Amino acid sequence: MSETLSLVGRISEASSDTMNRGAVLVFGGTSDARFICQILDEQRISYTLSVATAVGASLAGDIGGKIRVGRIDTDGIADWLVSNAVNWVIDASHPYAELLSQNITRACEIVGVTLSRYQRRSELNDLEHPLLHKVASLQAACAVAQTFGPRVLLTTGSKELAAYQQALPGKTLLARVLPTSEVIAECEALGLGVDNIIALRGPFSSEFNAATYDFCAPDVVITKESGAEGGYLDKVTPALARNIPCVVVTRPQPQVFGPELLESREDVSRRVTRWLQERKS
Repeated sequence: MSETLSLVGRISEASSDTMNRGAVLVFGGTSDARFICQILDEQRISYTLSVATAVGASLAGDIGGKIRVGRIDTDGIADWLVSNAVNWVIDASHPYAELLSQNITRACEIVGVTLSRYQRRSELNDLEHPLLHKVASLQAACAVAQTFGPRVLLTTGSKELAAYQQALPGKTLLARVLPTSEVIAECEALGLGVDNIIALRGPFSSEFNAATYDFCAPDVVITKESGAEGGYLDKVTPALARNIPCVVVTRPQPQVFGPELLESREDVSRRVTRWLQERKS
């Protein structure tokens, strides 16, 4: 499997036991992965951050580890773990990157590598409202959206736009997506034009979202439960205040449970400390 390996930042040349005590592989192109990498940098732990796209690499910022760019399947992950002598994997991928998390889990089981999963805290139960509809799938979200007016604002990203378009015939789709040429091209290939594409990078404040709703006048908003980091409540609250129904696709179940499921910065810091102690024993 072909892949691109790009180096971003630098690893200190100072020789320390910590830097040589096995490699760590972090998955994720989000702010979650970035702060985990910063914690690893503080502890002088050697690691690689794996992201799917160049956009994910750019969001990593000035981290000290290596970055590999490219999508990867189970076999590719397993090969990487073996060839790079990885002994700890941290899955900090997007909460909805279910296939990637499944591939990571299988690869770690095959190779016998410890896997931790960082999952940002859910805000799903922080708000209840008669116009807030919580569903488990894209298909269920579209079924609910069909009961409302023609203008559907999607704040679910670009990956599933084609599926939404197919499941919402006759609707006018308004897609809020990342402002990259590749994503815009995907939108245009689906027939979405300048009146349908809102190309901006989030997360957005409640006030910004309110202005967006006032401008776009959607009949319904479909979104995901992205936690505070993804601005979930800031998306939903102003819509409900305008009597705009919101359909929320809930998260997939995590692949990792127990002590290896990390849900805060403190959890990550404690797990890093424990990993260092395990390496010394």
